[in-house]
Amino acid sequence: MRLVRVAAAALIVALISLWSACGEYYRPVAYPLTPTQPNPSFTHQAVVITTNGTTNPGASTTIDVSGDTAISEATVGIMPVHAALLSSITRVFVANILDDTVSVFSPSTPTPVITISLPAGSAPDFVASTETATVYVANSGNSTVAAISTSSNVITNTITVGGSPVSMSETPDGQKVYVANAGVGGGAASVVSINTTDDSVNPPIVASTTAPWTSPVWVASRSDSQRAYVLDKGSGFVSAIDTFVDVVKATASVGVGADYMFYDPTLDRLYVTNPATNIVTVLDASTDALTPMTASVANPITVTALLDGTRAYVATAAVSGTTVSSSVTVLNSNDLSVKTVIPLTALPAICTTKAPSELSIASAADSSRVYVANCDAGNTAVIQTSNDTLLLTLPAPLGAFSPPSTTPPSQKPVFVLAGP
Repeated sequence: MRLVRVAAAALIVALISLWSACGEYYRPVAYPLTPTQPNPSFTHQAVVITTNGTTNPGASTTIDVSGDTAISEATVGIMPVHAALLSSITRVFVANILDDTVSVFSPSTPTPVITISLPAGSAPDFVASTETATVYVANSGNSTVAAISTSSNVITNTITVGGSPVSMSETPDGQKVYVANAGVGGGAASVVSINTTDDSVNPPIVASTTAPWTSPVWVASRSDSQRAYVLDKGSGFVSAIDTFVDVVKATASVGVGADYMFYDPTLDRLYVTNPATNIVTVLDASTDALTPMTASVANPITVTALLDGTRAYVATAAVSGTTVSSSVTVLNSNDLSVKTVIPLTALPAICTTKAPSELSIASAADSSRVYVANCDAGNTAVIQTSNDTLLLTLPAPLGAFSPPSTTPPSQKPVFVLAGP
């Protein structure tokens, strides 16, 4: 009994001490803050853009990564050539080059499709965005970039950028958009940047004397937003631009004729394909030294890399007469050795007018699949990366009739993108 009374007294003293101390000390309480979570749905989807001739609307097919099935189809404009996914991963924007429009839709829902009309002769050919407020569309026909509000789907500004813009990249921090102007049709080849705060255009970026702008074709931004990279097909160089001052800090030779570039954020690398030399060059983008590695790959067209950092996949196409044989060469990331070659198909060569569109390639966010939009074959090849084999081919939507045939042909896949 005595023990109980002693314990009770001790408890009372402790409570009094605690009560009196609360008036003299502040005790911070930490509440965990849950960050905004990304939408997980599109990370398990891929979108393929297909064309349907010069007079018929194209289409977009959404593929479920985990189920390996086409789950929706949307109708877009005439001759779609490029697309971008809004960073909130809720909408896809498609540039339709022949009818001067941009199609907007949800990747998981085929309708409604919103059509944004551009001025006649715009010839939109590239879409870029890393933000949620604005999407930028390059118009090769009138040398402008259209800024489109994603909240209203209205063109908020038309920005004059130079001769025939063909590629763009918005820095991940959303501060600048870098534009490569090919200089086709009388304009001079150039590279400019747009300030996204007010859509003003900075002075053209001066090229290195050893790596002039002759025909810039691709732009990529580093994941820290401090560098933008421009591939020039004519000079055969990749130039690294300091995005703070818009000055070329370094250049690296990748050979004249190189015409496709992919930035790997996992390993901080640039992959460049050169079908003229049958070389894939990999540049270390972590420093301005741009230290290169190379791999011999016959007829490389496009390239992608798994986000798990293990392998790169190079889409290749060899044309012989009227037939094209396509395949995917798998490279080990550590030393660029060839792991395997995956044959795709041999069909009539009908999609060779724009090489990157012939075999557009992308990897799923979970690194489980690689997709090849095979224009000549009229299908999308699905590669299973666990064993690097061709899992299946998904046919493109049916196209217009080709008299006297009574069977509609498949549309032609020209671009594929996967969820981030």
